[in-house]
Amino acid sequence: MYALAIDLGTTTLAASLVDCVTGERRVISGSLNPQRSFGADVISRLDVAVGSVSSQQEMTALIRSELARLGRELCATAGIFWGNVRKVAIAGNPAMQHILMGLELTSLAFPPYRPLYTAGTHLYAADLGWDGSAEIYLLPMPGGFVGGDTVAFIYGANPADGALCLDLGTNGEIAMIAGETVWATSAAAGPAFEGGNLSCGMPALAGAISSVRFEEDRLTLQVIGNGRPCGICGSGAIEAITELLRCGIIETNGRLRNPGEIDSNVGARVIEYRGANAFVLYRDAGRLIVLSQDDIRQLQLAKAAIRGGINVLLERSRIQCHALKQVILTGSFGAVVRAEWLKTIGIFDESMVQTSRFTPEGVLAGVEKALAVKDGFAAIEELARRFKVVPLSGTPLFETLFMRHIDFPHC
Repeated sequence: MYALAIDLGTTTLAASLVDCVTGERRVISGSLNPQRSFGADVISRLDVAVGSVSSQQEMTALIRSELARLGRELCATAGIFWGNVRKVAIAGNPAMQHILMGLELTSLAFPPYRPLYTAGTHLYAADLGWDGSAEIYLLPMPGGFVGGDTVAFIYGANPADGALCLDLGTNGEIAMIAGETVWATSAAAGPAFEGGNLSCGMPALAGAISSVRFEEDRLTLQVIGNGRPCGICGSGAIEAITELLRCGIIETNGRLRNPGEIDSNVGARVIEYRGANAFVLYRDAGRLIVLSQDDIRQLQLAKAAIRGGINVLLERSRIQCHALKQVILTGSFGAVVRAEWLKTIGIFDESMVQTSRFTPEGVLAGVEKALAVKDGFAAIEELARRFKVVPLSGTPLFETLFMRHIDFPHC
């Protein structure tokens, strides 16, 4: 008997096939969320959905179809008959889970931004229009835009008391463990960390630049799949900015300097692109891949939202930054994002760097663990009840902190 674990992300989807006897992962796959044509982020999609019943129905049909396709693809890869998948567990933010189930969205789209219910949901394959008889479980949604993906991440990571957990995606989730309470919030970071909304951005798929380094005046790129670059994913964009900051090509306010202001041959890589400066990462006869001034601004906004959210939770939980026992990071970046990079761009400080670790596929790992523990998802439900969700929208403290962290720190 087999189970299907799904991380239902706003930008990217990840799924794995799990052997229910051994609890081991057999195969894993991923794809883009097909709803992205309706908006790059949660708020955009909610706006479209509440304004048009047919649009919401189309979004629901698209995601149900894509998840079924992913499941069948995994089965084919493993040589497993789809009918042998008896359990499915799905974790996403509340908007993604609501749209998947075809639920009414008004309560989530408008203040006070509440999901219709917070407990986990038990369905059957037929409820999502799928073949087979699999039992489907959607993880609890504690509140606001903190959903099953955050619960899964915390469950899988098993953080210590005094830990900070970060899922840097389009809907950036942040959680602080303080005794029996899990303080949690969601920062609207946008899709920049996953390569979205960047001039030449793409998810962490074959062809994505995942690493950018300078060795004197020479630029070295790493590309997923080792082929010709097609774009840049989140990890590549973050490392590119850290390198450009280190070399003084980007100023602390985010400005990309003009070629004449750069005292090295690297200045020749700064060109005019769509009316502003851009840094050329790769160019051949048929393709130009750049990091533009607007891309830098997008990442500034994203990192300011995350750091502002962290500080709000530090204040609410009454934990000092230097007293954090652990910092656990996950996200669909494309490669391991080093803590030093996050310090350079202004998300981490030195004390956070020293206690940080990166957990790849943190949400998916948590869903797999929930499937392997044969308790009827009781532990997941108990964890979700410990959450206290802190809204950031309209919070004066967050707005002040957000503006304070727009600029990059001085290197």
